[in-house]
This record gives sequence, C-alpha cells and structure tokens, in this order.
Amino acid sequence: MTSQLSKSAFAVAAILVGAGTVAAQSSGTSSRGAYEAVYENLPIILGVVVLAGAMYTILRLFSTFIKMEEQRILREKGLEEVADYYAKPQTPLLAKLWTRLQGAVPVHKEKEILFDHEYDGIRELDNSLPPWWLGLFYLTIIISAVYIYVEHFSDFGLSQAEEYELEMERAQEDIDAYLATQADQIDETNVTVLTSEADLAKGLEIYTAHCVVCHGTQGEGGVGPNFADPYWVHGGDIKDLFRTIKYGVPEKGMISWSALLRPSEMQQVASYILTFQGTDPPNAKEPQGELWTPEAPSEAMLQDSIGG
Repeated sequence: MTSQLSKSAFAVAAILVGAGTVAAQSSGTSSRGAYEAVYENLPIILGVVVLAGAMYTILRLFSTFIKMEEQRILREKGLEEVADYYAKPQTPLLAKLWTRLQGAVPVHKEKEILFDHEYDGIRELDNSLPPWWLGLFYLTIIISAVYIYVEHFSDFGLSQAEEYELEMERAQEDIDAYLATQADQIDETNVTVLTSEADLAKGLEIYTAHCVVCHGTQGEGGVGPNFADPYWVHGGDIKDLFRTIKYGVPEKGMISWSALLRPSEMQQVASYILTFQGTDPPNAKEPQGELWTPEAPSEAMLQDSIGG
C-alpha cells in the first residue's frame, strides 16, 4: 500500500510538472525558443512544482497513517513479528539512489577487493569507477555525437564558415555604427578628401541644392568664383574648402553653412568640388585669387599656424 501511494505521488507530480511545461511552451509563439518560453512562464512552472510537492507531502502523510494502522491491526491479531518488520525504518529512496550512484563497496566487504601487493603498510583497493562518473562520461560521448551531427551534417546548426561570415557581418555593423557616431567629429584640422562613389554622389546632391546658384552646375562660376581652374581665393586644399564652407565669407555674401550642413556633409560637398579641377566647363568665369599648389599653404592656413 505504501509503495503504491509513493508511486502514485511521483506519477501525480510528473503529470503536473509535464502539464505545466506544456502549458508554458504552448503559451509562446512558434518563433520563440523553448528557453524563452520557459523563462516567460517561470512563475507558472514554479507554482506547478510547488503544488506537486504539496500533494506528494500529503500523500506521504496518508501513507504514514495507513502504515500505523496496519501495524495496530497486526498486533491485535498477534502478529507482532510481522508488525516489527514493518516498523523497522526503511532506507529513504534518495539515500538508496545516492549509494547506488557512489558504487562504493561497504567497509566490511573491502577484503574482497584488496590487491595482493602493499606498500609501506598501505593496501590498495580494486574499486570500480563510480556510476555517476561513468554516466557523465557516456553522456559527453552522446552529446559529442549529437553535436557533430547537428553542426556538420544537418541543417539545424551553422557551419564554421557560416558562423565566421555572420560574425564578420556583425562586426561590420558595429564598425558602421561607430563611424556614424564619429562623422560629426570632422573639422578643418582633420578633414580628408573622400573618393567613394557614394560620398561623391551625396556631395553632388548637396552641391546641386545649395551651391549651383552661385558657382554653376559644372563649377564654371557665377556670382562666386569657378572651381575648374587652379586659382583660389581662400585656398584649394580640402581643409581650406571645408573652412570656407563652414565659416562662410560674409563680406562677399557667402553664408556659414555650419548651421545647415553636418560636418560629414560639408566634407562630402568639399570633396565633390575638387572633382571640377582640371575640367574645362563652358562659359567659365575668369580666374580669381592666386595660383594654388599643394606645396603652397593658403593664407588661412598660415594665419592658423601663427595664431592669427
């Protein structure tokens, strides 16, 4: 009777836990993994486990009461030996399981596994490896076999090459995000010429929207100077152009574009303006300013160097 009640208690607990797990997994959408579903429904699962434990405790109490009643009836009928047998404390299930997992030989049976040799008065025992250790070892073999199949022969996992490509894509996304945060850190001291098609296309877009009216569609000049010849009023270096766009030339009617364009956009349009160099647009305005060569620093750069 007692063993039947214990088995019933374990069966009820297993059913309740299983039902709670199924309910937890079914509550999530098909696109979410099992771990996410279990995490989201953790309070429900814990409640089911606690309820199963309470029911198991109640069943064990009923089992104890029934056992005491059996002993009383046996003694009344003169079967004291049978009653004493049932009254003996039995080894708990967990203790039996622990003993089996250890696989240790009882002390009074160690003579049966003694080796013949001894050293310094120490005798060696021929103990076997504990079952729990062997079980874990065999489990690692099974997991390894499953891992090799999943990762190298099935479509469930990613190959090393695919994982590498995925990590490279994520790294590139991180780089792009970082560079996006650094785009507005550009100024006239660290600006460089951009040559990519995307940057020059963006520069053309900005030039068409803001610069054509004064400098012409092909950089031939108009109200402002042309960009096709090597003569520059405020310097022909990328840093000079960036400075001129950023601060403007108020005395000649050119506004400061720092309030309307981001530093990265000023860099793009300045790089695009340099593509007019050496072209021969029609109706080009006469040269203005001084002949500029890369070796000859502009007046603005000289002023910066002396603190003017």
